Amino acid sequence: MRFVDTYHRNKMLKICNRIDSEESDEFLQFLKQMGVDSCYAWVKPGQDDYDFLARLNERVEKHGLYLHNLGSLQYFRSKAYQRALPDRDKDIEAFIKLVKIIGRIGVPTTTMTWESDHAYATSPKGHVVKPPEDGYQVTTRGGAPTRLYDDSANRADPASATISVTREQAWENFEYFAKATVPVAEESKVRICLHPNDPPVDYTLGVSTLIQSIHDYRRAFEITDSEFFGMEFCCGCWLEGGSRFGDIIAGIKEFVKAGKISIVHFRNVSGTLPYFIETFIDDGYQDMYRLMKTFVEAGYNGSMIYDHSPNMTTGLAAQTAFAVGYMKGLRKAAQDELGVQ
Repeated sequence: MRFVDTYHRNKMLKICNRIDSEESDEFLQFLKQMGVDSCYAWVKPGQDDYDFLARLNERVEKHGLYLHNLGSLQYFRSKAYQRALPDRDKDIEAFIKLVKIIGRIGVPTTTMTWESDHAYATSPKGHVVKPPEDGYQVTTRGGAPTRLYDDSANRADPASATISVTREQAWENFEYFAKATVPVAEESKVRICLHPNDPPVDYTLGVSTLIQSIHDYRRAFEITDSEFFGMEFCCGCWLEGGSRFGDIIAGIKEFVKAGKISIVHFRNVSGTLPYFIETFIDDGYQDMYRLMKTFVEAGYNGSMIYDHSPNMTTGLAAQTAFAVGYMKGLRKAAQDELGVQ
C-alpha cells in the first residue's frame, strides 16, 4: 500500500515552511501571500496537548494553509532511546503520545532524527559547537552567518576517544524504538519521517550514527516494513556525504518511486565531507534546478522545505522570501520544461 492522505491526493510538489508553535497571524498571512502551500511546527515542552495543537491547526487552516507536519523538540531526538538509557521507555511513550494526538487532529506526518545530541558545527578555532545556540561563527556570501563543519575537529575531540555507542548498538536501539512506535503510527495514520544524520559521518563525539548512506535507509525500511515509516529526504545531508551517501539523483528516483519520501529539505553546501559550509541554495556546489527537475519528473507530491539558510541582515522574513521565491521559480521552470501541470 501507499501512504495517501488529503494532502497527497494533489499530485503537485508543495512548498512548505516552518512556523513557530505560537506563530503570529502576520507571519501566517505572509506565507500565504508568498504562495506557500503548507507549514510545519516544532512542539515545545508542555505543548504536546490536544487542545493546544488543535487550535494551532485551526489557525493555520484559517489562513488557507495546511499543517503538514508536527514534531517534538524534546523527543524527535532523544539520548534516552538512542543510547538505551534507563528512561528510554518514558521518552518513547512521550513520542507515542504526540503521534496519537496529531493523528486525532489530522496532521499526516511527524519528524525524527537519530542524532542524540545535535547537528554539530565547527568554530574557526576548531572546536565542536552547537548552532545556533553557540552562534554562527563563519560567513558565506555577503557576510551571511552560517554553519561550518570540519570532521577533523569531531575526530580530535576528547569525547571521540571512546566509542560509547557502536554502530550495531545504534541499530539495535533503533529496532527497539521502531517496534514500539510504528504500530502506533499505523493505528494513528501518521507517518514517521526519519531524517539522515547531519553530517553523515561514522560518529559524532563518540556516538555512532545511524543514517550515513543510501544503504542505511534501505535497512531502516526493511526493519520498519510499513507505509507509515518514511523519510525526510535532506538534500543537504546527501550533498555533504557525497559518494559515501550515494548518487543523489538515483536516490530521489528510488525513494519517490517507492513512495517513501514525505518531506524534502532543499538546501545546498560548498562541498563534501570532511569539510563543508552551508550556503544559500543558489550558491553551493550542486545544481539545484537539476534536483528540482528530478523531483518533479519522478512525480514527487509531498512537501519541500528550504532548510538551514544562512542568516540575512534583514532577518527571517527576507531569507524566507528569497528561498521560497527561488524554489517556486525552479518548480515552475521544471514543470514547464516537463509539461507537468
